[in-house]
Amino acid sequence: MDLPGLRRQLGFAVNLLRWRPFQCLLQITNRCNMKCSFCDFWPNGALPHEELTIDEFRQLAGQLSGLGRFLVSIEGGEPFVRTDLPDIVRAFAGHHLPLLFTNGWYVTAAAARELFAAGLAQVGVSIDYPDAERHDRQRALAGAFGRAWRAVDALREAAPHGERQVHVMTVLMEDNWRDLEALLEMSAARGVGHSVTLLSPNGFRRAPGRALPAAPLSGELVALWRRYPHFRTFGDYLARMDAFLTADAMPTCRAGVQSFNIDHVGNVSPCIEKIDTVVGNIREEPLAAIHARLVERGEGARCQACWTACRGFSQALGECGTPATWWDLVTRMRSA
Repeated sequence: MDLPGLRRQLGFAVNLLRWRPFQCLLQITNRCNMKCSFCDFWPNGALPHEELTIDEFRQLAGQLSGLGRFLVSIEGGEPFVRTDLPDIVRAFAGHHLPLLFTNGWYVTAAAARELFAAGLAQVGVSIDYPDAERHDRQRALAGAFGRAWRAVDALREAAPHGERQVHVMTVLMEDNWRDLEALLEMSAARGVGHSVTLLSPNGFRRAPGRALPAAPLSGELVALWRRYPHFRTFGDYLARMDAFLTADAMPTCRAGVQSFNIDHVGNVSPCIEKIDTVVGNIREEPLAAIHARLVERGEGARCQACWTACRGFSQALGECGTPATWWDLVTRMRSA
């Protein structure tokens, strides 16, 4: 591993042991070239001049350092619609671990090399079905399936640590979760990892275009997790899906305490599902003050509305994590 990357990962691990905030979801734009049925971000994009600037992202990276060492999840919309995407990654790569999520449409070999040279730690490409017909219909764009897999190949070839830094991301819904093994076989054949997130149909900017799976499914998902070592998801996250889907007892959500969301115009909220619950804006006051207000309000502690991967990650590692989640972190989840 390169020395800067090692320092970032060690800093992140120490940060977890100190119970400090560690996860920031960051939408750099709401603009997107696709119109996914379960998403309401793309009809609500801001004009480019209204979005956070590269200087503001650099300032944000510094303010995050004052709170801890973060996994910064760079999302959209589609992040590649911003031509300054490599500079955004570079802004966070000095002290944090920048991750990127993309639909893959705009990825080229040159763009992939530039992103990893800028310090990108990991990247996920969204693919929800094992066939082009359903994937393209879901994305409302012909050719999306083929472009996504070409993006996976380009990113894998550009990644300094190869398959450890690239994965397919699948949203689990009622009409596709039984296709997961077929998708896992496809990602394994491509030599990359695979992650999943449970659909969230109720959050703000989520459209009711797809339905949640019906329990039981945790047993089958955990069996796949054991069968496919490139399935990069915390085992605990999969094991708790049935409890969420049946409204059984769930752990307290830590959104707003050790994780939070910042949108494309600087609004800070407890999580991406509650981006309408704005507690401050980084253009108007320091992030530390906003975070203190988030902790005081305790929005996450009163909510059980989702079981998405971002919540699962926060749940797995919050309050110092457990031996099982640390094992998953240093084996399945590591980027190098």
